[in-house]
Amino acid sequence: MNKQGWIIAIAALAINLILGILYSWSLIQKALVDQWGWTNTEASVPYTICLATFSMVMIFAGKAQDIYGPRPVSLLGGLLLGSGLLLSALATNPVIMMITFGIIGGTGIGFGFAAGTPCALKWFESRRKGIIAGIVVSGVGLSPIYIAPLTDILLGLYGIQNTFFYLGVFSLTGITLLSLFLKNPPAGYMPASSAPSRSDDTVTDQSWQQMLRSKTFFLLWTTFLMSAAAGLMLIGHLANIASVQAEWQAGFVLVVILAVFNAFGRIAGGYLSDTTGRTNALFIVLLIQAVNIFMFSWYQNIPALIAGSALAGLAYGAIFALFPAATADFFGLNNLGVNYGLVFTGFGAAGIIGPVMGGLVVDMTGNYMNSYIISGIMLIAGAILVKQIKVPANLSP
Repeated sequence: MNKQGWIIAIAALAINLILGILYSWSLIQKALVDQWGWTNTEASVPYTICLATFSMVMIFAGKAQDIYGPRPVSLLGGLLLGSGLLLSALATNPVIMMITFGIIGGTGIGFGFAAGTPCALKWFESRRKGIIAGIVVSGVGLSPIYIAPLTDILLGLYGIQNTFFYLGVFSLTGITLLSLFLKNPPAGYMPASSAPSRSDDTVTDQSWQQMLRSKTFFLLWTTFLMSAAAGLMLIGHLANIASVQAEWQAGFVLVVILAVFNAFGRIAGGYLSDTTGRTNALFIVLLIQAVNIFMFSWYQNIPALIAGSALAGLAYGAIFALFPAATADFFGLNNLGVNYGLVFTGFGAAGIIGPVMGGLVVDMTGNYMNSYIISGIMLIAGAILVKQIKVPANLSP
């Protein structure tokens, strides 16, 4: 058994459980609107800035991880995320919170997230890359299971400012301790396997410059943007969607349900891609999400919203196991940190489009119907693009 690899994978999963604080924003957003009188658009901006910063920082954090190792990168991430949340306790307007939560907190999440997944993948053989990526990133999906009700309780008891303070202390201490377990394998390390290695274990490593010149990168990046935008729109507005479409004020329950299926989707997506291939798995996931998002405006009662949120979480979560594994498959492991950081900027672009689109549409129309239609079209376009990716013969399942 690869004991060291599993210790690192579990530590990376636990760090991601903390980084998933980002996905409790729909509750904070609702409180900003209800308690401080912000518009939905104003309350969406810090979250959007955080997503964009997070994804852009992944490039530099990934490169730092490749050079210096995951431990110092993750430690810096914990320091910045904790500081950003603590400073958000002092923010009283959207501009300040754009800086504290959006830029400082987003930078911390980027450094923390860049350290874990590439590090864990380097300890395991190729035939397990999908499932290992799924397990590690499932931490982000699982986090709202505890952070959503905790945030809801904190907001109710102590208000917005103290909620940021307590979340900041938790993030700072938790990530600092868990980062001590992370490290890359030694040079020349070859993971032991009880089964014959697939030929893609010896895939030629490509630099980020080589990767950027390839059509495969463009298709992966664009597909990431298309597939993430719909999920981010729902996550950023789910509590308000429950209020608008079903007059249900306990929207945090939907956040928890989406989180459970989000986490399961990451593991299931990784397993599916290990058996059917990365692009086949992506195509299936995108079609499922497209059908669901087109139907979301018809979810006008609590059971329907629960079912729709579960399916959205399942499909959305799967993409976060598929894209790091696909990046490793197509471009190798040695430069995986910076390479996946560049692919991940597609998520950042989605973070700008999805939440802001949802906020603008509901402010103008009072509902999310047009957001659902636009998101569904993007998902269909992503499914078409992913079928254009030519998979080398040695990567066939």
